[in-house]
Amino acid sequence: MLKVVIVGYGEMFTNLIAGTLDSGCEIVGVLRKDTTKYRPIWRKIRDIVNPSIEYSYIKSYSLPEIEARGINTKEFKRALLKLNPDIILVGSWGEKINKEIFDLPKIATINAHPSLLPKYRGPNPYFWTIRNMEQTSGVTFHLVDKGIDTGAILAQEEVKIFPSDTGKSLKERTVLVARGVVCELLKALREDIIIPLTQREDKASYYSHPSDLELDFGKSAEENNALIRAIYPWGETYFYHGTTCFAVTSYNTEIEENMSEFTEAGMVVDFDYKNRTVSILCGDNKVLKVQVGLYKKYDRPFTSNYLKRDFCIGTKVG
Repeated sequence: MLKVVIVGYGEMFTNLIAGTLDSGCEIVGVLRKDTTKYRPIWRKIRDIVNPSIEYSYIKSYSLPEIEARGINTKEFKRALLKLNPDIILVGSWGEKINKEIFDLPKIATINAHPSLLPKYRGPNPYFWTIRNMEQTSGVTFHLVDKGIDTGAILAQEEVKIFPSDTGKSLKERTVLVARGVVCELLKALREDIIIPLTQREDKASYYSHPSDLELDFGKSAEENNALIRAIYPWGETYFYHGTTCFAVTSYNTEIEENMSEFTEAGMVVDFDYKNRTVSILCGDNKVLKVQVGLYKKYDRPFTSNYLKRDFCIGTKVG
C-alpha cells in the first residue's frame, strides 16, 4: 500500500483526499493552508466557530495533520523524514516547493494543475481559459520540479467549458474530475505502469494572476461577457461613466441585437435605474446588458439614485 502525504487547500485539496482514499492508498499526513496561516490556538477556535471545508474533511476521515508553518520549513521536512511517504500530492498550494522537499518521497511529489499543460501554466487557469474563450480545459497531474507547472506529465483529462461557465462552475467540475484521475493514477503508480511525458516548451503558455478587469466595449459583447464570467467569484469587472466607476455585480448578463440608432461602441442604448441594469453597445454591434453597482461597496445603496440622476441614453462609457 502506497503511503501518501497531501498538501493544499480548497476543493482541489479535498478531492485529492477523496480520490486517494478511493484508490486504497494510505494517507499518512496532511498539511492544509490554515496550518501555515494561523497559530494553533487561533486555528482551533476557527475550526470550532467557522470550520473550513479542509478541516471538515480531515475530521470526517480522522486524518493525521502535520504541524508546520510552511511546506519548505524544517518542521515539514522533519515530518516527511518521519512519515517516509511514497508520494506527496499537491493541490492548490500557491508556493514553489524546494528541491530538498520534493525529492524526499520515495516515488515523487505530484502536483494537480487545473489546465491541459503545457498550456495555461500559472495560478488561475479557471479564469484564463474562460477569459480567452477556450472550449476545453482540464486537469493535469505532473511531477514537481524547479519550474512552475513544468514537470513531466503523469496523467491528464479534459473538461469541457460551456458558454455559461463561470470561474466557479468550471472549478467545481474540474476538481471532481481530479478526484477520479488521481484515483486511477495512484493505482497505476502502485503497479509501476506510468511513463512520464516531458512537456513541450514550444506549446507552453504562462498566465499570472488576473489584473486588468476593466471592460473594453470596443471589443465584442462575447469577449466582455467572457471576462465577466471568468472572474466570478474572485472579483468584479468594472467600467467608467465619466469619472464614476461602476462594478458589474452579476455574471448573469444578456447579449442582444442592436435595435438603436447608435453605431459607436460604448454608447448607452438603454438603462433601468430600478433594476440597476445598463445596456451598452459593443464593438461587434451587439448590446451587452449588465447589472451594475457603484464600485465602492459602501456607496452601492445609492446606485439607483445615481443612474436616475446622471445616466441618459446616448452617453458614452469607458
